[in-house]
Amino acid sequence: MAQAAGKGAGSIIERAGEAVDIWNFPQEPWHLGTVLGYPVDVNAPTMVFTWVTMALVLFLAVLAARGADVRRPSRLAVAFEELFELVRSLIDENFDREKGRGLLALMVTLLLFITVANLLGVVPAFSAPTADHNTTFALAGIIFVLSYVLGIRYRGGEFLRDFLKPFAFFLPVRLIEEVARPTTLAMRLFGNIKAKEVMILALLGIITGTAEIAGGFLASVVWLGFSVFLSFIQAFIFMMLSIAYIAMAVSGE
Repeated sequence: MAQAAGKGAGSIIERAGEAVDIWNFPQEPWHLGTVLGYPVDVNAPTMVFTWVTMALVLFLAVLAARGADVRRPSRLAVAFEELFELVRSLIDENFDREKGRGLLALMVTLLLFITVANLLGVVPAFSAPTADHNTTFALAGIIFVLSYVLGIRYRGGEFLRDFLKPFAFFLPVRLIEEVARPTTLAMRLFGNIKAKEVMILALLGIITGTAEIAGGFLASVVWLGFSVFLSFIQAFIFMMLSIAYIAMAVSGE
């Protein structure tokens, strides 16, 4: 019975996914060739909606810049100013002002990109780039490469000694720690956003008639509202953890 129920739920999600796929994206990744013997595949929805996300973030930034009038700033410009102040305060709590100054633009961009990417998944016909683990692992990889670069820049040999010293006696533990942090950072975002999209499709899939209104339509409305909140909070958590991990590398604490 459990197996039959699982297949039934899977078929509902598949039908709902096919119904909202108005773009007719290929089901299989695009194969672009090989590099050093490894296949290079591209997930079409992820690539397309990543560009859509970047375009939307750029569009919002341009509108905010145009409305940045000292006498009568637009609401969007005020919202951007408040966002910058919020992120600046979070950075100042974890860094010396000189060390954290260069991170402000990156962290605001990261927060905006992930938020918009997450929100795209709320629209049934769209797909959130962050629902693809390749996107979240790429973002986590950028943060951890940057943490090592800044750690070496500001602490030099001390950073390298602290990094390599435990390897002699606790090599397995240190390796697990170094791999676990970017992995958990990426999987936390991917898992929450992917589950959000699957749940949306599952609820849409059971709206077939009057008897399913309470179980499908009303539940979908409630879940969509929660999904919007989840999109914001997951973007904020990713940014906060990014700041914390970079601060740990820079300060040595």
